[in-house]
Parts: sequence; C-alpha cells; structure tokens
Amino acid sequence: MITRKFLLAALLVPLGATLAVAPAASAAAPPAASAASASPDAVAFRSPEAALDRVAHPLRTTEPRGNVADLRPFGTMVGDATVVGVGEATHSSHEFVTLKHRMLRYLVEEKGFRTFALEAAWSSGLRIDAYLTRGEGDLKQIMDEEFQGTYRWWNNAEYRDLFQWARSYNIQHPGDPVRFVGDDNGFAGPQLYDKVNTFAAASSPELAARITELYQGLRPTISAETYVNDYLAKPLAEREAIAERTGRAVDLLKQHPGADPDAHAWAVQHASAIHQMTTLYAFDWDDPRNIPGAMLYRDRVMADNIAWWQQRTGSKIMVSAHNSHTALKTYAPASHPRVQGEFLREQLGTGYLSVGLTFNQGTFNAFNHDGTPQRFTAAPAAPGTAEHTLDKVRHRDYVVDLRTAPTAARAWLAEPHTIKNIGATYPGIADAPQIRLTQTHDVLIHLHQVQAAHMLN
Repeated sequence: MITRKFLLAALLVPLGATLAVAPAASAAAPPAASAASASPDAVAFRSPEAALDRVAHPLRTTEPRGNVADLRPFGTMVGDATVVGVGEATHSSHEFVTLKHRMLRYLVEEKGFRTFALEAAWSSGLRIDAYLTRGEGDLKQIMDEEFQGTYRWWNNAEYRDLFQWARSYNIQHPGDPVRFVGDDNGFAGPQLYDKVNTFAAASSPELAARITELYQGLRPTISAETYVNDYLAKPLAEREAIAERTGRAVDLLKQHPGADPDAHAWAVQHASAIHQMTTLYAFDWDDPRNIPGAMLYRDRVMADNIAWWQQRTGSKIMVSAHNSHTALKTYAPASHPRVQGEFLREQLGTGYLSVGLTFNQGTFNAFNHDGTPQRFTAAPAAPGTAEHTLDKVRHRDYVVDLRTAPTAARAWLAEPHTIKNIGATYPGIADAPQIRLTQTHDVLIHLHQVQAAHMLN
C-alpha cells in the first residue's frame, strides 16, 4: 500500500519498474587498438570510449569559483537554447550542486541567462527570489522554512553558496538581476494566498469575498512539513473537494482581469500554484494504479511553470532537477509516463536543452527506508553499466555533446545501458534503469567521483 510517507518520498524519487533489457555487450568492448596499428576511425569503431575521447571536453574543476574558460565548449552546445535542464544522478552530492553553480555562473556571464529554477515549491521560489533580488529576509531562515520534508536535500551549504553568489551578483547588477523560480507543486505557502487575496481585494469586494470563501482554512499557519502531513491525513473525498474549490478560484480570477494585466497574470499563476498542489494531493495515493497519473501531472506542472516564467519574464532559464525529470524520455515509463524534459522539448523545441549528469563512484545523502537521512556510498561502476564505459574516457570529469558524437560512440549511446538513478530514498525501486543516452539527453557531463553534500539542517 502507498503510505503518506511513501508519497512524500515519491515527490523526489524516481519510481517504477526498470526496463527488462540486458546490459549491452558493447559496454564491455575489448581495449582499443593502438594508434600505431589502427586508424582513428578503426579505433573508434572498436571502442566507444576511444570515440568519446575524441570529442569529450575536460572540466578544469567542479568547484564554482575561478576561471570558467573550460566551459566554452559547453556554451557552444547550449547555442540559442532559452531553457537548459541540468540533471543529477543523486539529489544530494556536493559536486552536482557546485558544478551547477559553476554552470550558472557561466550561463549568466557569457550566455545571458537570468533565472535559476529548482525542483522546489513555487511559493519557496517567491521567497528566495525576493532575497536574491531585493535582499528581503534572512537566507538561513528562508532555507530552513522552505526546504523541509523531501525538499530538505536543498538545505545544504552548496545551495547556500549559490544563493549568496546570486545575491552578490545582483547587488552589483541591480538593473539586470539573476532570479529564482521553484517549479514544483509539493507545497503552497501562505504568501500565495496573501498575493491572490491582495489582488482580489484591489479588484472588487465581491471577488475578495468569494476568494476568501474558497480558500477558507487552507492558508498554512504551521511548518511546511507539518502542513503537508496533516493535509495528506484528510480523507480522499475532502482532498478532492478542496481541489475543486481551488480550481474554481482560478476560474474566478480569470474572469476578473482588473485594471493591471500584469498583476492579473501573476495572481492567476499564484492561484494556479495553489491548485497544482491540491490537485496533486487529490490523487488516491493508496492505490498504486494512480501513481502514473499523479507523476504525469506533476511533471507536466513543472514544465508548464517553467514555460510560463520564460514567456512572462523573457528570461533564459537554467533548470535544476533529477536526471529523470530533465530527460527527453522517461527513465521509468511504468510510473512516469512522460517527464518535464519531454514536455519542455514539446513546448520549446530546440529551445530546450537536456543535460544529464552521471558519476562513477562516491557518496550521497538520501532517506533510508525508515525515513531517516543517511549518507550512502556508491561503489565504482560495474562492467556493463553506462558509467563503467564513460569512466574509461581519459578525462576525469568532462562534457560531451551526444548529438554530434562520432558514429561508433553514437552506436553505443543508442543502446540500452544500466545507469545510476538515485532519488530521495535509497535503495529505491528505479535505482538502476536501462536507458538509451542519445534518446534521453542532448549533452552529458560525467564525473569520476562525488561526495555527499553538506547538509545545514
């Protein structure tokens, strides 16, 4: 049976059965012939790692500060994309976050990107954006209050460093700031209700009274984690009725544009974020048959929120989420029929770029099956897995454009290979799916080793 604890973990853990495909034999191909005995094309044909060697670009470091000239090949790969989805193979490894920080710096300074999006609640995004752009609030308090439950994995020193860098950048560039958006729907904080009510009150007394009635008893007055636990304890019929009410609030707001079109658009979006949460929790999570529909809804919401922000602000966006969300094709079709990256590619075409992050070995934080945070160790990749071959490339850490890889490498990349896919709970049921990398990501960044992120709370 799907429990409420399982639901909370499900918001950040990839679910579903893995594909029953045997590891491709080419992953364990014999060593390439030496340059003296074979042409480069022959070497590439006999060894996918040799073919990748020819096009992989080494990373100088995964740490955020210092020269970023080594990311220029990555900038070429980004091209004219307006949304870049950068994944991660675990939710809580130091190098995945620090590398994203470094990539964000490059995209901001060299490619004109101005928004960082995270797999976090829309309401959390509003608070962090206010801190980054206007210095509102205390960063520690914001992170402690917003990153709870499964979102706690974002409450680490690495993300704090990223936010502090963005705040510092904005102080120096007040007219052209870096912004933040949370695209997920696991929680709807009190500020959303306040903003919708403020708009309604400015529009008309009748609208304000109706919105107040529809939102009665919903505005959170307790911690995010407690609120969600209490909300999920409500009977399914009550949750369904609440979702119907919040849907009526959205429809009502759409019918009352008011005098300020921009204020109206934001009010509708904030009300939509409330409805996104109540709709997600109106699924019957005690029935496993409903999980695919719930996960499909969630990924569609994350994509829609990103597309709305991009269209409304005109900002280029770097999106941070798990590989299984930023991907162009689902890692777990049984539970996640379609994912955020698929929807973004559908909406934006080549304006969306999917970047997958893999690693050979190291440590990470995750919940164990008791729901307790724990540090885990991932052993070096086993023969036959994607990472085992990727780690044979001569660079310790590197980036490669899968779209323009040599023919021999593309042949290997097009075959199904087992890959690490670690979510918020470990072990999970989709830790090692088999995917075809060329169908799943445009660009791949491989790291030799990672260590667990430094949690703050």
